[in-house]
Amino acid sequence: MPLHSYRPIALALGVVAASGLARAQTWLREDVDFQKIEARAKELASQPYQAPDREALPGWMKALSYDQYRDIRFRDDQALWLQANLPFRAMFFHPGYLYREPVQIREFTSTHSQEVRFTPGFFDYGALIKDKGEFPPNAGFAGVRLLAPLNKQDKFDELVVFQGASYWRALGKGQRYGISARGVAIDTGEEGTAEEFPSFREFWLRKPDQGDQAAQILALLDGPSVAGAYAFVIQPGDDTVMTVKAVLYPRKGVKTFGVAPMSSMFWFGENSRRRFDDFRPEVHDSDGLAIKTGAGESLWRPLANDTGRLEKNYFAVDKLAGFGLLQRDRRFAAYEDGEASYDQRPSLWIEPVNDWGSGRVFLMEIPTSNELSDNVVAMWEPAQAPQAGQRMEFVYRQHWTMAEDPAKAGGHVVATRTGLHDWQPEQRTVAVEFSGIAPERLKDKDGKEVAPTAMVEITGDGKERAKIQGVAVQPLPGDRWRAGFQIAPAKEGGKLSEVGPLDIRVSLKQGDDFLTETWVNRIIP
Repeated sequence: MPLHSYRPIALALGVVAASGLARAQTWLREDVDFQKIEARAKELASQPYQAPDREALPGWMKALSYDQYRDIRFRDDQALWLQANLPFRAMFFHPGYLYREPVQIREFTSTHSQEVRFTPGFFDYGALIKDKGEFPPNAGFAGVRLLAPLNKQDKFDELVVFQGASYWRALGKGQRYGISARGVAIDTGEEGTAEEFPSFREFWLRKPDQGDQAAQILALLDGPSVAGAYAFVIQPGDDTVMTVKAVLYPRKGVKTFGVAPMSSMFWFGENSRRRFDDFRPEVHDSDGLAIKTGAGESLWRPLANDTGRLEKNYFAVDKLAGFGLLQRDRRFAAYEDGEASYDQRPSLWIEPVNDWGSGRVFLMEIPTSNELSDNVVAMWEPAQAPQAGQRMEFVYRQHWTMAEDPAKAGGHVVATRTGLHDWQPEQRTVAVEFSGIAPERLKDKDGKEVAPTAMVEITGDGKERAKIQGVAVQPLPGDRWRAGFQIAPAKEGGKLSEVGPLDIRVSLKQGDDFLTETWVNRIIP
């Protein structure tokens, strides 16, 4: 992404020049741009991978416990750009605990750059830190976070955090942290192959001007199989929108190459058949995967954690218009959790800017028995596996949003329900609820209101094992529509337990026109 010009600044405006706590920084005359970071990535990819030394930190930093690490806090009065009263501020994470690979951070303008060096003066060390030990001169940091007046004009809130491998999380107005993004996914879910986690090794933070609406960051990524350059333009708001430019150079071929990957958590929801002993009705950061194709078709795949097995699903797309893991249920009553605030956790919608070609959206669901780990992964896989030395460029916008329908599908799924009655043991009932259908689309050419019809079909070889019956469409309060149906064995006298997994598609139509996105799901009757 192009970087707009900054007027020259006095060298004394660096953060530590305004602070007597940190060692002096030195501004160097240097032009920093994306092309230079890309050239470094290309050079790195042409050389054997050199892993960072995870043992270089002093022992006390490596031995920090989770609670001790959380007891080290960056000092508010040391924030980068605080003294200049600029629209963004930056803070840094202390190295140690799990974060043993040093991350180098630089600040730059249109004419100069300087390294931000680690100093203990940046941090408050809590009571749990009994012995701080030595501080190495080149410790680096564990990551960086940006702050902005997101919710109130007179208060700086956390906007985005980059910490750990190539992970980051962002927030819009009124949101709470949940889903995570990362730069690239290598061999995710491949049996017999260890997944790789390339890391951002260096960040360049552009010093903002007064009145800037967006922050800008450059980053260098490196890992065993790939190196890359990244540019981030971060615009806070009700929806925080991040424009990401990634140019990647593989060192070698890989089995799975994931673009714009994201990780989320789904433990159980309103439709879960695998129940847990918990006081809350639902616990999840996301409740479904949404996909929009270049041809205008929209798909919705509810998330699940029922089988107790690793589940992988693939959705082939000739041209991708967008995809994301969404949190559609925004009712507090759905979660009853005033601390975790799952109703305020953002959806993440990816919108390609350049042409990604054909490929597929990959969804992986890992079984879990708690809410402590991200167990859902979604990403884009190009149809052609990258080759060593090949230049790959992906530009996309991330929408960190509370919207029910960021894909702008119109009619969209808001609930999935299913049940099995003991008086009909060989017949499973399924109900899919839709909202957002424009009222004018529910009228015929003469203006008369006409109820939609439901398209319900079993795809693949499941059509030979099961049948759909009792299809009905019912209006509900709140401008919702429910498509209900039953699944039964195809063979007379057959057992539902012997049917096996079924792939089913459901949508609402008006004649030949689709009124809604298509609900796609794999159901085990």
